[in-house]
Amino acid sequence: MNLTRLLTGLVTLIAVLIALSILAGAALGQPMGVSYVETGSMSPTLEPGDGFIAVPTPIAGPVEPGDVIVFDAVNLHGGGLVTHRVVGETESGYITRGDANPVTDQDGDEPPVEPGRIEAKALQVGGDVVVIPGFGTLVTGASGAVGSLQQFLASTFGTRAFLGTQGAVYLLFGFGVVTYVLASLAERSDSRRRDRHTSRWTGYVTPQTVIGVMAVVLILAVTASMVVPAGTHTFQFVSSEVASENPSVIQQGTTKNVTYVVPSNGPFPVVGVIEPTSGGVTVSPETVSVAGGETANVTVTIQAPPDTGVYTASIREHRYLALLPTGVILTLHGIHPWSPIVVIDVLLGVGFVILAVALIGIDPIRLDRRRHPVPLRVRIRRWFK
Repeated sequence: MNLTRLLTGLVTLIAVLIALSILAGAALGQPMGVSYVETGSMSPTLEPGDGFIAVPTPIAGPVEPGDVIVFDAVNLHGGGLVTHRVVGETESGYITRGDANPVTDQDGDEPPVEPGRIEAKALQVGGDVVVIPGFGTLVTGASGAVGSLQQFLASTFGTRAFLGTQGAVYLLFGFGVVTYVLASLAERSDSRRRDRHTSRWTGYVTPQTVIGVMAVVLILAVTASMVVPAGTHTFQFVSSEVASENPSVIQQGTTKNVTYVVPSNGPFPVVGVIEPTSGGVTVSPETVSVAGGETANVTVTIQAPPDTGVYTASIREHRYLALLPTGVILTLHGIHPWSPIVVIDVLLGVGFVILAVALIGIDPIRLDRRRHPVPLRVRIRRWFK
């Protein structure tokens, strides 16, 4: 087996496995994937740069002490996703701690982790986390290279279209198209060179394989453009005895409005569905249609409990590319939040395959051939032709 065929098979296998995990997560209601840690707070279980299988809690089952979870922190590390172990449970939520940390997160400023802020659990076998060594290092390096390329293209062409998730979609799709075109040109150019030496082809790639891989990449990128910007958003506030102009301070027993901004996915219009995920929260409107390059505001009304203290309120945003009528998207969303994503992915994938087959056909692309040794003088003459 030659190197080209081996690499092609490996890329295809990886793409298929990723696609299957995405589809399995969609069927079960939540995305699945591989995550990684950036710090040493979970050492020695997870060293910086180590990866792990992130299984959404609806699939993994209830959270229990000893589980390693990924949760949306309020104050820890300035907020954002944190991977720590559950070491206890209270009426207010879970108590968490990094394996390398001497104290719990709640000994600091982080409130107990509510179930609504838990995004996933790390896959464990026999009580041990399944570790993928160095996965994060690889992802970080690749992400840095892609980010640098995006910045270069954006500055060269004077447009922000190459930045962000949409820019990554353009790069991935463009890479696949360029690869296919170059392979086709190489095959055609080589076919014109006929000499007296016998030869036979030893490897080829079918357009079906190339189109399939490109379709998977397109679907993954489109799915990411809808899933990554969405998710749970938390608001931390203080229930106070007196009123305050500070937006994070609400007088006990009263309400305060907070503006939540829903942007479009770059040049592409989106439909956003915003739902409250904690008590004492209402949103208006619950559905927004955002044109390409525009934003829409949603009013989040938070009611402070009668008791003073520090609390968190949360909402969840679902974002869909507006490739279907808004009414259809909302109907599918009513069936399940992932239903519109699956339908949009299928429509794009099938449409891309049909278009690609119509444009480039299904004739095999020959990549290599083994021939009898060609004298050096003949090779030199060919170089100067």
